[in-house]
Amino acid sequence: MHASLTRRAFVALAATAVAVRGLRAEQAPIRLLAFGDSLIHGYGLPPEESLPAQLEAALRAAGHRVEVINGGNSGDTTASGLARLAWTLGGGADAVLLSLGSNDGLRGLDPAETEKNLRAMLDILQQAKLPVLLAGMYAPRNLGQDYAAEFDSLYPRLAEAYGVLFYPFLLQGVALEPALNQPDGIHPNAAGVAVIVAGLLPEAEALLERACTAEG
Repeated sequence: MHASLTRRAFVALAATAVAVRGLRAEQAPIRLLAFGDSLIHGYGLPPEESLPAQLEAALRAAGHRVEVINGGNSGDTTASGLARLAWTLGGGADAVLLSLGSNDGLRGLDPAETEKNLRAMLDILQQAKLPVLLAGMYAPRNLGQDYAAEFDSLYPRLAEAYGVLFYPFLLQGVALEPALNQPDGIHPNAAGVAVIVAGLLPEAEALLERACTAEG
């Protein structure tokens, strides 16, 4: 009798443990890696006002279980981003917001190299079966019409080629708006980041849907 009760208790305990693990798995937030340069990292801003922090807050307010990981590194070009992508993914991610290239444009780097580096990153993310939201950039207009046309066109081309979600210009509504930028005129202030997040939000929600589908 005692042994039978012990076995029943063990079975019940095991079933409870499985149920708890399942509940925790269901409640675990989606890990969205925001990967990019200073625009992602939050140059000049406290951590709670950075793009990843504000995006997480907006997504949670919309009812999503999500953790947005700040994978930004100030000063990154697409080449340096490529060099650290695999290492960064080692921390775990379910989806990726990829936004790199602003420093390539500021430095006047060859758009063909920028495209090559972004393509290599998208290959890595595709092999890892991670859904991606690619946020594009526009080249500084002082580099000439030809350069701008070549640079600007690489992002929609890559988005179409890889079938990823696409937001054409990360700084939409913020670039060249003094009230939304820090004194350097390049990096958004907290209000500017809020504008970026509002624009990104529908695509970010679509990204989470893709992540949930991939998990299922």
